[in-house]
Amino acid sequence: MGSDRDTLERLLAGNRRHVESLPEEYFADVQTGQHPTVVAVCCSDSRVSHEGMWGVDRPGTIFTPSNIGNQVWDDDDGERIVDGGVLYPIHHTGTDAVAVVGHTGCGAVTAAYRVAAGGDPPGPRGVDKWVDMLVPVVEEALESGRIDRETDDDAVINQLVEYNVGYQARSLCAADDVPDRVDVYGFVYDFQGVYGDDPGRAYLVSVDDETDPDVLADRVPAGDESAVNSLLYGDESVE
Repeated sequence: MGSDRDTLERLLAGNRRHVESLPEEYFADVQTGQHPTVVAVCCSDSRVSHEGMWGVDRPGTIFTPSNIGNQVWDDDDGERIVDGGVLYPIHHTGTDAVAVVGHTGCGAVTAAYRVAAGGDPPGPRGVDKWVDMLVPVVEEALESGRIDRETDDDAVINQLVEYNVGYQARSLCAADDVPDRVDVYGFVYDFQGVYGDDPGRAYLVSVDDETDPDVLADRVPAGDESAVNSLLYGDESVE
């Protein structure tokens, strides 16, 4: 084990600041239970602020499972099932909305793209498991006609990121374990200026399996139309 304690010191100092910043009764409403309004399935990338992106500063608001590539499933003895981190809040805390949140420049999608093109998985085995589950999604995307394969790799990867978000959302909409009452949203968190000029904006790319930007723009509150965008629907995107 490493002997450098700088990281530990920073963690403890940060927690002290956290404790000192909390108002009285901060946990009063959630000490005996939780009722989050949404489960947000994010990529575990450290650049993605899972609660900060929504401006949330209260506990108990968002259930935040994360994994490599913001995937909604897991593998159970060779069978693909909806991940328990998604199902738990839906079935046990009354949560009735899911947000699948991908992000620009995703390393997991990049790795799956390279494997689909004949490259080696990144390793180690625990990482390869999640990358392997993304490879069929990438392969389907490349065959769909939605991906501009003539552009540079960075642009292709960002298109694949959006395709993966839509794929994961469709999988939830079709899953028997997800009740019909649950709304499913797909977002891409953009911190690289790919979709627009607002770093940190979460762009809405699907709602309940609907991906047409014009339709989505009619579903968001007035004034939020600019949060709807797409790399896969070109001229149909909302500016």
